[in-house]
Amino acid sequence: MNPLELLVTTLATFVQIYTFLLLIRVLLTWFPTINWYNQPFAALSQITDPYLNLFRRIIPPLGGIDFSPMLAIILLQIVGGGLQSV
Repeated sequence: MNPLELLVTTLATFVQIYTFLLLIRVLLTWFPTINWYNQPFAALSQITDPYLNLFRRIIPPLGGIDFSPMLAIILLQIVGGGLQSV
């Protein structure tokens, strides 16, 4: 495996793992009793919030519904698909 293939494979794997973490984050928001200041939820929040905040600046929550995770996951899927086709 040449270095370029290794880099692309590593990035594709990172995108898959990060997408999984975003999905976990979204599913956990359905439970209002979760304290996001306790571990492991604080770590998950610290990992995913910077990326989600990029999309929250573009589309703020509408009617109490946050659409930023959908946009974030769609973009990751596009990037991941592009990496896998290389």
